[in-house]
Formats: sequence, C-alpha cells, structure tokens
Amino acid sequence: MAGREILHKIKVKAGLSSSTSDNTGKGKTKMSGKHIRHGYHLVKGQSSHPMEDYIVAEFKHAGDSELGLFAIFDGHMGHDVPVYLKEHLFDNILQQTNFLTDTKSAIMKAYEITDSKILEKAKELGRGGSTAVTAILIDGLKLVVANVGDSRAVICKNGSAKQLSIDHEPSAERDMIEKKGGFISNIPGDVPRVDGQLAVARAFGDRSLKLHLSSEPYVKEEMIDDGTEFLILASDGLWKVMSNQEAVDAIGGIKDPLSAAKHLIEVALARKSKDDISCIVVKFK
Repeated sequence: MAGREILHKIKVKAGLSSSTSDNTGKGKTKMSGKHIRHGYHLVKGQSSHPMEDYIVAEFKHAGDSELGLFAIFDGHMGHDVPVYLKEHLFDNILQQTNFLTDTKSAIMKAYEITDSKILEKAKELGRGGSTAVTAILIDGLKLVVANVGDSRAVICKNGSAKQLSIDHEPSAERDMIEKKGGFISNIPGDVPRVDGQLAVARAFGDRSLKLHLSSEPYVKEEMIDDGTEFLILASDGLWKVMSNQEAVDAIGGIKDPLSAAKHLIEVALARKSKDDISCIVVKFK
C-alpha cells in the first residue's frame, strides 16, 4: 500500500489514548490478544531554561495494522526542534511506502528526511537540536526501536533488562567525528563534547555542528513474546543515575504503567538527578 494511502487510513483509536495533563498520561488497547497499556510522566529539571523534553505515546491504525507509537525527544538550546519532531517524525516514518514491508529502512530514511527539513528551517527553529528515541509496536508482535543521542530504550524480558538503543557518546564515535574534521574535548570535570559543545555524537538539528555530527539512527527490531513484560523509554536524566537493571527492578512489581513511570522519576530525583526527566512505560502483560 502506498505511503499516502497508509497515512490517510491512520486514525487514533477513539477513547483509548487519554491524558490528565501535558506532563502525565496513559492509554490502553488490545493487539493480537495482548492487553497493551502505557503511562508517561515528565518532570522539569533544575536548569533555568524551560522544559525541553517532549513525548509521543499513542495507538493508531495504519492500513490493516495496529500501531503503538512511543517517543522521547530531549532538546538542547531550545525547544523548537523537539516540538518539530513530536509533530512530524512519526508522520514522516509512516509516509514511507515501504513502512510495513521494510520498517527499518523506512525509519532510517524518515530520520534523514526529517533532519534535512529541520536544517532547512534553521532560521525558524533556531540553532538547537534534539536527541530522539522512537519505538513502534506493530500488531503487538514486533517492536522497532530507533535512536540518535542518549535517550534510551530498555525492555524487560523474564525479569532481565535488555537495552535496545545505543548511547551515542562522543568518545565512542571519535574516529568518525575526527574524520569529518571535528574534535572531542576532554576538559577535566566535564563530559566529552563534540567540538567542545555537544555531549552526544548524534542528534537532529544543531546546524553549526552538522558537518561533524550524524543524525543516522541505530535501529533494533525485537519480537514481543510471552516473556516480554514491559518497555521503558526515558531521557538521560533518568539513565545518568540508574542502570538498566536497576530501572527494571524498581518497577517490576508495579502493575500500572503510569505509576511505574512516576516511580522511576521519583527514584531518579531522590538520587539527585538535576536534568529534565521524561519516562514512558509500556506494559505487555
């Protein structure tokens, strides 16, 4: 089916996605006999700038398939780029003609197209950028995760944490950055930064750094089986103070996904996380 036809047939499942505020919400649906529920919560950090984290958490139809669309966009130097991603990235993915037949390629192409559009709109959107982690659940059977930057996706299977994304840290991509003419700073007391500025090696936007910065996502497909319990998506404000397994263990006994998302943020705050924190929990059981 052509991409435009898929997009035309997409509609939010009425009554199944609700939120109590912009910063807290939940939803539920049934896919392939599985009861899928999600909850999300966002808390502003201690910085002086406005909140720069944005999320997507909803269920939709695409052709004959049912989708769960989940994402966290963690902006830097402004909120315009993450807002643009929230409004356009999933549409760009679903518009790809091969979305249902080759989801990985469709996502990679859509990330490229979206970043190009953001760079074209630099005068409007500003000089900032954003990390992204997106998760698309297809018919309750397959999960396709993609990310640029350090927001992270972790799935729990039989009580064990499995990371589905890659933290794109500058030190890990030094060779690529230096081949493009950039450098990695290592100032004592600070984290490594691309050209002494950005603490991630991949991101959307950041026009001034784009010659040395990639927006190519890491993409991972994961099948949802009987042992799959839940998925956590969170910005780095959570992962700076919690390991993957600690996060999984912290909410293993919490049935309600919204309560689980709130609890993870409470733990992160108790551990003195000062960054903006956003968290989405998707329960498969």
